[in-house]
Amino acid sequence: MDASCPYITGDASGNTVISWVEKDSTADTGVMLYAVSNDNGHTFSEPVKIAATTGVYPHAENLPKLLFKPDGSAIALFGVEQHDPRNKYAGKVMYTLSADGGKTWGAAHPLVTDTAGYDQRYFDMALLPGGEAAAIWLDNRKDTKAEGSTLYWAVTAGPQGFQAAKPVAQTVCQCCRTRLYVASNGDVHLAYRDIINDSIRDMVHQVSLDGGKSFSEPVRISADNWVVKGCPHTGPALTANRKGLHFAWFTMGGGQGVFYAGSEDNGKTYTQKESLSKAPMAKHPQIVTAAGDKVVVVWDEPVKWQGDFRSRVGMVVKSPEGQTISSRSLTADSLYATYPVVSALAGKSVLVAYTRKGEVVYEVVSI
Repeated sequence: MDASCPYITGDASGNTVISWVEKDSTADTGVMLYAVSNDNGHTFSEPVKIAATTGVYPHAENLPKLLFKPDGSAIALFGVEQHDPRNKYAGKVMYTLSADGGKTWGAAHPLVTDTAGYDQRYFDMALLPGGEAAAIWLDNRKDTKAEGSTLYWAVTAGPQGFQAAKPVAQTVCQCCRTRLYVASNGDVHLAYRDIINDSIRDMVHQVSLDGGKSFSEPVRISADNWVVKGCPHTGPALTANRKGLHFAWFTMGGGQGVFYAGSEDNGKTYTQKESLSKAPMAKHPQIVTAAGDKVVVVWDEPVKWQGDFRSRVGMVVKSPEGQTISSRSLTADSLYATYPVVSALAGKSVLVAYTRKGEVVYEVVSI
């Protein structure tokens, strides 16, 4: 079986959980599995298959996700092929619920039942302070002729699943992942690649101070002014600590590669962007707040090895204020390691997982 699409979360008891997708090497689709660690990420349980996710399309930007709620229930959110004649590339977002913490799962349900919605992709999911889950995704439904998708928002209502979907932004870049982050004070943050003035594809941020009832107007994280006739397939990363918000993203406007910026005023203004990698085509950043309010960023980047191109995982550790403490490669140049994800562990370490030639690999990294 080929494994890919690692995602790190935590269960209701605070244990670290890695989920991923496995498929036959000749198949296009597969099934989600997960494993639980009760020793701070050093070892994991035997994999648990979520049979209701059979048919998931493995896509590391359209990353399948798993969320455990405080009441002991769980949600798996994943993408499948739509096969709609209106758009042969269309996708559909599905979800399945578990009432017993992931032991058994109900049938999969579409996130969108409106027949006008035939393409939903690039979703994210997070836990709200009240114990319900929120989701965002890109949707074909829109009331403008301008290019781009609409960003939708919905919240679970216990076992009834996701309800009361509503649009929160339009002209969003169609094929880059979105980011939904809920800060410790309850603020709900959105980050995504917007299409500005019909041609510029830069990252923007919105915040809700009322649990998602309303959102601020989009503000650009950085005026990269990247004009590109196509989708970069690499979305933004966002986290927060006591010093403010921290962002990482890929652009080819005003330089190219993975960049970082911070905000001390909840997204109204941002620091000057800073390049994180020497490799110009570094992509797919992920970011997390770790012990001591340090900020850790990981990404993948091409590297030449013995006349051939491979891919390695890079990592930067920053102070709570955003100053770089250390920067290094996590994987050897001879490997092909892509799409890393990162999560904080207890103590001075983080868990990093990535895909390596049909395998999902993890390691505990001291910071």
